[in-house]
Amino acid sequence: MEKNLEDLRIVGEQWWNQGTEFVQQIPQDQLYAAVGVLLLTTIFLLFFFSIRLFRRTKANTVLLSGLSGSGKTVLFYQLRDGSSHQGSVTSMEPNEGTFVLHTENTNKTKPVHLVDVPGHSRLRSKLEEYLPRAAAIVFVVDALEFLPNCRAASEYLYDILTNASVVKNKIPVLLCCNKTDKITAHTKEFIRKQMEKEIEKLRVSRSAVSTADIANDFTLGIEGEVFSFSHCLNKVTVAEASGLTGETEQVQEFIREYVKP
Repeated sequence: MEKNLEDLRIVGEQWWNQGTEFVQQIPQDQLYAAVGVLLLTTIFLLFFFSIRLFRRTKANTVLLSGLSGSGKTVLFYQLRDGSSHQGSVTSMEPNEGTFVLHTENTNKTKPVHLVDVPGHSRLRSKLEEYLPRAAAIVFVVDALEFLPNCRAASEYLYDILTNASVVKNKIPVLLCCNKTDKITAHTKEFIRKQMEKEIEKLRVSRSAVSTADIANDFTLGIEGEVFSFSHCLNKVTVAEASGLTGETEQVQEFIREYVKP
């Protein structure tokens, strides 16, 4: 055993000496060039594999946000198992779970990590904890009681759209008009236009305030133009749904656009 180790040591020393002599014979400019190429190749390979790893571990978290009473929690249960909760369901803590959407085949389908974030104003800070790892956001609006809540909902959505994580990561947002099964519910086009008008008012009023007093990370829209959701750096789309009747097809399509099966 000791003899074998000694033989390996001798061979190793011979290879080292031969390698040293070979390197010493190489002109310095060629040696520096070779080292430079080696370093660049190493950096490129590290970058390539890190991108591959990032793509493999792409976020599967989807956030349900919106005012209290908009129907987020009912949508959560509909997406999870097709059940509904009659009446108002108010969440005081984030309601979350990882599952395959209930209408999908569970075989070889990537689960979605769905988080129902409390809509109460004092609890909205919890949204900030999830935003950095979010793949998409579903902002739920009560289409039945929209007008009395239009201003508050627009302010909440404004804060989301100007959040640093949302802007930098270009997190897509679905404006989900819930409870559209009711005859007196407002259409998604009406809701979109009214919220764009409210956000335009917020843009004007907040831009008039000193930047030191503004809590938002980024500003919205294009200077000199009336605000439109199409001006956002991240994609904002509008859809209709009804948590109570299980009409969630558009929400599921949005989720699967950004969390691939």
